[in-house]
Amino acid sequence: MVHYLDNAATTPVRPEAIQAAVEAMGEGWGNPSARYALGSQAAARVKEWRADVAGALGCAPEEVVFTSCGTESDNWAIQAAAELGKRKGKHIITTAIEHAAVLEPCKALERQGYEVTYLRPDRQGNISAADLERALRPDTVLVSMMLVNNELGTVLPVAEAARAIQRAGCPALLHCDAVQGFLKVPFTPKELGVDLLSLSGHKIHAPKGIGAMYIRKGLKLPPLIRGGGQEEGLRSGTEATSQIAAFAAACRLGRESLDRDLAHMESLNAYARTVLPQAVPGLRALTGGGAPHILPITLPGYKSEVVVRFLSDRGICVSSGSACHKGKPSHVYGALKLPKKEQDGVLRVSFSYDTSREDVDALAEGLKAAGEQLFTSLS
Repeated sequence: MVHYLDNAATTPVRPEAIQAAVEAMGEGWGNPSARYALGSQAAARVKEWRADVAGALGCAPEEVVFTSCGTESDNWAIQAAAELGKRKGKHIITTAIEHAAVLEPCKALERQGYEVTYLRPDRQGNISAADLERALRPDTVLVSMMLVNNELGTVLPVAEAARAIQRAGCPALLHCDAVQGFLKVPFTPKELGVDLLSLSGHKIHAPKGIGAMYIRKGLKLPPLIRGGGQEEGLRSGTEATSQIAAFAAACRLGRESLDRDLAHMESLNAYARTVLPQAVPGLRALTGGGAPHILPITLPGYKSEVVVRFLSDRGICVSSGSACHKGKPSHVYGALKLPKKEQDGVLRVSFSYDTSREDVDALAEGLKAAGEQLFTSLS
């Protein structure tokens, strides 16, 4: 039996999303750009699916553009914002704990002559809205701040950032990577005050290979892909109808059960914070709260990669940080300036609507066995 506790890395595709994809491939497989009935039917379905995603996000359907993933959306937002603002300035603000999909395009812009300010977190992983306000300048053209950190679960002050930009009167667009926040914490783009916002399907029980970008109505973004004019000319290419159908189903169902799912994950998070330290003396949570689905813990003196493999052999899936790191040290945990023993022993536990207390109990037993059988590191 597998006890899956790494939902921040990816989520199992829910049955309804699988069925929606199968139906789109088997019955509604027409090209939405085709002029005959089969194409018109596919186009009508894409319109319905866009409305489902927009309904879950809390925006107008015409503000949703489908992409292949959150990384694509992040890259597009940053590059497009820089292009739009290039006559107004070359200063960008982001945080030191963003996903690599934000940090890497920012670094690329630095090589092109842009100046990037990286806001540092406190020891709990929180970003100060006051620090952001102090960093704003008349030539700031972009602020990119994630809603929920993918490794810590901390909720960043995006709405406060929007208000600070307005007070400063600078021309900055506000982009938010909401990949870990969508259907995990309540929000709408209007409430956050963002211009651009990135989403990913596989974090909410849809397949990999589908994402979306919210583009505030009235904002004229440069096209990401030029061609046949799909997605209002912003991202040309034949629509991935089966992935879109699955994404829409996951959004629709996630919206319907949001309150119940959040309460369930909050309960599991609190339960884990109680039972895991009992299993391994010295284990502690790195953050005091935030998004309900992420719990970062540390086992000081143990090597997290060794513990991950030990647990995997027992059918228990957790991570030592973001799956995108592929074994490299996490810049997020490094930004917290943890003692080396604590940083070496970090694990990320993450929940979903279908995670159970039995999964948490299995993790507690696995960690207890790890504590008894593994030698602590000498770091």
